[in-house]
Amino acid sequence: MILRLNEWVTRALLVAAALLAFSLSFLVVADVTGRVVFNSPVKGTKELVEFSIVVICFLQAGYAIRSGGMLQVGVILGALPPRVRAGLAAFGALLGLSFFGLILWGSFEPLGHAWSAGEYEGEGALRVPTWPARLVVLVGAALAALNYVLLVIEDVRFALTGRGGASVPEAGGHPH
Repeated sequence: MILRLNEWVTRALLVAAALLAFSLSFLVVADVTGRVVFNSPVKGTKELVEFSIVVICFLQAGYAIRSGGMLQVGVILGALPPRVRAGLAAFGALLGLSFFGLILWGSFEPLGHAWSAGEYEGEGALRVPTWPARLVVLVGAALAALNYVLLVIEDVRFALTGRGGASVPEAGGHPH
């Protein structure tokens, strides 16, 4: 149940990130066209792009982890037995869990401050509230941490028993 819900949420956030990136491309084209042709850029483009890049990265984090899109050193892994590769993958997942856990832990206070103080980015043309980006960072870090927990469980199970919910991690990427 949790695996299916996780898959659905990570894919939905991936689609949202793709739609946001696609929309940003139109904004940038409009800004450049306005700047070159009409000598009048779209106001607030810089702020929206800055805001959106962080949002896009954290919306995609859970899917990147679950699908095996994170970096690995395949040269060394290819020479190791499958259960050892799974043990190393579990260790790597623990490091990833620690990293995103720290981001999650450090995100609560800034989100609360941004919400209560009405914090915003940008001056003049466009003022963008920061709390939505901070909320996406918190949710994205939580989903990334959850995906690393799931990977640790699968990889430890495989490393100890040689069987389990995951296939053997291949040298070129994670099996998930």
